[in-house]
Amino acid sequence: MNGFRDYFLSTAAIAAAMLACGVAVAHADDDNDHPQHHGYKHVLLISVDGMHAVDLKRWVESRPGGNFAQLTGKGVVYPNALTTAPSDSYPGMLAQVTGATPKGGGLFYDDSYDRTEYPAKAFYTSQGLNDPGCVSPAGTELTNFEALDKSYNYSSGLVADYTAGGTLGQVYTQLDPDHMQRKLVNGQCVPVYPHEYVRTNTIFEVIKEAGMRTAWSDKHPAYEDLAGPSGKGLDELFTPEINSQDTIDPGAQPGDDYTKSFTGVRSYDSLKVKAVLNWIDGYDGTRTQRQPVPAIFGMNFQAVSVGQKLAKAGHADTDKSLVGGYADGNATPGNALTLQFQFVDDALGKFVNELKTQNLYDSTLIIVSAKHGQSPIDVKDRVAISDALYSNAPGFGANGFEICDDAALVWLSPELQQATNPATGHPYYADAKAYILAHAADLHIQKLLDRDELTKLYEDPFHNSRVPDFIAITDHGVICTGGSKLAEHGGFSNDDRNVLLLVSSPRIKHARVVEETTFTTQIAPTILHALDLNPRSLQAVRDEGVEPLKLK
Repeated sequence: MNGFRDYFLSTAAIAAAMLACGVAVAHADDDNDHPQHHGYKHVLLISVDGMHAVDLKRWVESRPGGNFAQLTGKGVVYPNALTTAPSDSYPGMLAQVTGATPKGGGLFYDDSYDRTEYPAKAFYTSQGLNDPGCVSPAGTELTNFEALDKSYNYSSGLVADYTAGGTLGQVYTQLDPDHMQRKLVNGQCVPVYPHEYVRTNTIFEVIKEAGMRTAWSDKHPAYEDLAGPSGKGLDELFTPEINSQDTIDPGAQPGDDYTKSFTGVRSYDSLKVKAVLNWIDGYDGTRTQRQPVPAIFGMNFQAVSVGQKLAKAGHADTDKSLVGGYADGNATPGNALTLQFQFVDDALGKFVNELKTQNLYDSTLIIVSAKHGQSPIDVKDRVAISDALYSNAPGFGANGFEICDDAALVWLSPELQQATNPATGHPYYADAKAYILAHAADLHIQKLLDRDELTKLYEDPFHNSRVPDFIAITDHGVICTGGSKLAEHGGFSNDDRNVLLLVSSPRIKHARVVEETTFTTQIAPTILHALDLNPRSLQAVRDEGVEPLKLK
């Protein structure tokens, strides 16, 4: 499997061939907030979640007058760019702003596990139980998604509306500490905020420490993790909740969130597009206060990801003929996915036009990539399975956890992980491995990463509280679902990991393509380099040997 082979090409191994390059001297413009020396004043970072490198190629070829094409005409394209493995949104986004793989960043999934923490207070109270606090045994699921929102409903799994029960642009009004997992600190059972899970600093922290403004927009308030370990890296985090009741689109039914229709997710993404335009205009995301234009700002798009995964039109879609996914194995987008790509293309045009209107275009570096791809591209390769067998593994017990989208991550109960199974006399870990391998055919496992391999890739799961005990890499096309979902991400395949990566600026006079293998971790030092800041200010750059992208 190419994606699996490529994963073992460490960033450090290719660093010698990827020397950092200089950035052209800035042209004078009307933005005097940050004095220029030899870099850019602003970086606009865009993540088009789900978008593959091949999607960019096909879109530009079919629409040479489009906005993606205009950006590539004044930019550098990296067709062999790889995101993280696992290729989940949470580590995928963290990679772009820290330079870290899950090994350094400490996060493997938004829905993951920590062997040293305890369930949230609301885990108990939502079931009508008394809260016991932080009582043994330790070990709990980490719910860094909509479950942290103030208006999250534990019964329906839905958030009341996109404000998440707070005020947009003020993320701490949207997050509920009672919904957060907890840890013992000096004998006190205290909630753990998302940023406290991050084990390496972010570009937002470095840029803010340099006296510049920072802003970001994403799909959950749980993306507060991007503020970095200090919790202080973001001046503004604009996070409308995607997994909330669609209150925008007339056709949406009760229980429909913004991922349930192609129209709904475009309406949702439009909230973030407006915030980015407001930042360009010198306001906060809600356009209520004047603010300096951020040095680093941007957003993620969900329109393409939903277009790849959703099988057919939802309640909010007036055109019921829409079909999600690709038309063939050549990544020809179907009718719905075409609409989603066009929506993103149009939004990019709005950003560029507004930068020009505000005389910021020449001083802004634009980077477009994706947190993850989506697998499979060819719907004929789709194989839907249940992941229920994992929870029957010896040692999983009452306190284990597993998550499977198109690869499975498995954590045994911490108290059993290194214990002996009295039924066999063998370690629970060995019995669990034997059990999973015995069910490899049912679970469509191509490769099972055990303690030895995980230690080489990340750290030892017996000593690192977040590293899974096992990662099962599945056959190409496998997704864990009982529904009609067409594709998923999170795995190690090329469809999961080979994402678009484009760097654009009017100063890049000649379009070029860099064919070498690159990594989305290289985005972080590239941003700092562009802003005349030292890439080695990032711990991950120092620890994992990450180099800025080649721009010429």
